[in-house]
Amino acid sequence: MATGQNGNGRKRRPVRPGQRPSGKPPQHPEGQRPKRPAQPQRPRLQGVALRPDEVEDYIRRPSKANAPSKQSSSGQRSSPQNPTAQARKPAPQRPRPAQGAPAKKPTKKPSRKARQQTLAALDAATSSGKPKSQSKFRRFLWKSFRFSMYWSVVLGIWGIVVVGGILTYYAAHLPPASEWAVPQRPPNVRIVSANGTLIANRGDTGGEAVRLEQLPTYLPEAVMAIEDRRFRYHFGIDPIGLARAAFVNYTSGRTVQGGSTLTQQLAKNLFLKPERTMQRKMQEVVMALWLEWNYSKDEILEMYLNRVYLGAGAYGVDAASRVYFGKSAHLINLAEAATIAGLLKAPSKYAPTRNAALAEGRAQVVIASMHKAGFITADDAKNALFNPAHVVTSHNSSSGNYVADYVMELLPGFVGSIGEDIIVDTTIDWDMQQAAETALTTRIAESRQEFNVTQGAVVTLNRSGAIRALVGGVDYRKSQFNRAVYARRQPGSAFKPFVYLAALERGMTPNTVRRDARVTYRGWTPKNYTKRYYGDVTLTQALAFSINTVAAKLAHEVGPANVARTARRLGITSALKSNPSIALGTSEVTPLEIASAYVPFSNGGYGVVPHVVRQIRNEHGKVLYRRSGDGTGRVVRGDKLSEINTMMAQTVYGGTGKRALLAGRPAGGKTGTTQGYKDAWFIGYTNSLTTAVWLGNDNNKPMKKVSGGTLPAEIWAWVMETEHQGIPIAKLPGVPINLAETSPLLKPGTAPTRRQPTFVAAPQQPQPPRPAVQATTAPRPQNNTSTSPLDLLGRLFGGG
Repeated sequence: MATGQNGNGRKRRPVRPGQRPSGKPPQHPEGQRPKRPAQPQRPRLQGVALRPDEVEDYIRRPSKANAPSKQSSSGQRSSPQNPTAQARKPAPQRPRPAQGAPAKKPTKKPSRKARQQTLAALDAATSSGKPKSQSKFRRFLWKSFRFSMYWSVVLGIWGIVVVGGILTYYAAHLPPASEWAVPQRPPNVRIVSANGTLIANRGDTGGEAVRLEQLPTYLPEAVMAIEDRRFRYHFGIDPIGLARAAFVNYTSGRTVQGGSTLTQQLAKNLFLKPERTMQRKMQEVVMALWLEWNYSKDEILEMYLNRVYLGAGAYGVDAASRVYFGKSAHLINLAEAATIAGLLKAPSKYAPTRNAALAEGRAQVVIASMHKAGFITADDAKNALFNPAHVVTSHNSSSGNYVADYVMELLPGFVGSIGEDIIVDTTIDWDMQQAAETALTTRIAESRQEFNVTQGAVVTLNRSGAIRALVGGVDYRKSQFNRAVYARRQPGSAFKPFVYLAALERGMTPNTVRRDARVTYRGWTPKNYTKRYYGDVTLTQALAFSINTVAAKLAHEVGPANVARTARRLGITSALKSNPSIALGTSEVTPLEIASAYVPFSNGGYGVVPHVVRQIRNEHGKVLYRRSGDGTGRVVRGDKLSEINTMMAQTVYGGTGKRALLAGRPAGGKTGTTQGYKDAWFIGYTNSLTTAVWLGNDNNKPMKKVSGGTLPAEIWAWVMETEHQGIPIAKLPGVPINLAETSPLLKPGTAPTRRQPTFVAAPQQPQPPRPAVQATTAPRPQNNTSTSPLDLLGRLFGGG
């Protein structure tokens, strides 16, 4: 702005832009507004991207044309001699309007619309020729992404807070965390035979606890493939699995999949009740997180495999493997492992013993899942599909289960409560057990229709009372009732040896004669099986041919109470009615107790206590119980033992038990048939073993003329021939080897004749080599001149 001095030496007033030097505003024609100074054009922005704030700053920034100029309006520079004017640089002043002219309105800020247009122009200038719609779409995507990310973070934080609060609330209803501990696995009871063969596993699990490293790798992989494929990667809860299950269930309109992990399932099995409530589900999540924090993945998987329920009363993979395939989980193949893993969805539905086709289809799904997850190759999958699992039923129907149930009944009396896995060593000889089972089931299967017989029981004891075989029924799978131990049935004539022994002890002999004729006691008239009377007969003939009238007379002579006392002394524990009919076995007994009462006839007259448990120990070998002690002592005098054995041996050689004759081996026994053929018995013994066989029907329906001398005697001979393989022949106390030659038996009513002994061989069954005799077995004589203590006592007291 130009300055100067007037003629008086005063400084001139600065001249404003557009003002005349004289200080008067320029004159404009009337009615015309002064023109606004021309604005400089803004520079064109090509290829330059400006931010919105830069654009705003650009719009509001004054142009260089409006900035104060270093030159005056006349174009002359300030005088260098006037430093004051050069230093002050006064701000430019707006031109004043002329007097009388309308006042000029101040310049307004750009409107919103103008600003938007400017921004649009700048965007167009900086877009480098790109379409406007594409830029808007990208801007929309960017804003949407920012919006989604922001609210996702916000909702995620709030979700964590809400879920944490819910879990904390439900966790408050659980015991304190300091008291949380994985409960001990229910103890398993491993029941083995005398030679170590596994008979059965018992307990709440039904199987042994197995280590993960002992199992084939494809078994846990099969479980993970079908139940929890991301088990190795999640933290106890699988959000992906939960989302997938929720989507599938929503689209299906019903519950098709579950989102629970293996850890959650284990937490439910260990700590919680199987109820479907929100509280239980939240507590399950809390416990699953606790398990993941305190245990490794392998430990969690091992606990799960040992505790999960797999149907048929089996808990754990080992129990399931034994139930369905008859072998340990260590030995199963890929197809069998897939079958077990398939049971996890619905154990009862997919059990191969219930629906084999459904179980095989489920196993195929598991194999496909294993291949998809990369656990097995395509060749492995093909081999497993073409060789499906073969389910065995013998484990469920085996007679060894009767032994196991009986052991479990006795166990609390030996060790009290069970707090750890234990092993029970029994006295069972597994070869004898299988022989007894085969003989009973085969013979009944052949005679079921012809003789209307459906059930039976077999029990074998050795000289010391140890149970060597115990078969409680035809098929354990169909009926678990142990008839050998708990069924009380009338023994019929099988009870007569106690009557005759009581008579012998009262001074009678085997040759004492009694008349077979009609008798009546207190209104009871016994009848013979043949419905005939034979007149005078010896006691030996009366016992061998089972004459009822003579037995009733003897019971009347010695007294029913004395007969009952004799039976109890030998081992009968059931309640006996002291009435005249006791002579014909009207009081009920069990097969086990009457067999144990016959054992003194074979061992020299010593009473025994039947037992099946020999020793109990834990997994570390510590002995918790070991049987000790003997039986009840001598219960039969040696001379009377010799006499009763001679009489009972004649029953086998020439009486009602001829079908039980053993080839070349002395034996004694007695048949028994109850009224109406409801029960049929044969109980016999050799020097080594005593076996009782019972046949009948659970509903007490009569059989078709099945007497003790028919089917029961045949089964007894079959069992004893098989069980005596490898056992040397030994004489029976009081019975010579050639009894049939030295003391031929005459049938009542016939003349004496000399006859040759006839040996009937029992049917032979192929048997594996017998194991060595265990220590629980009473000493067996090696030859006919045995010097065992029992035989020595027998000779001293006349029993030899």
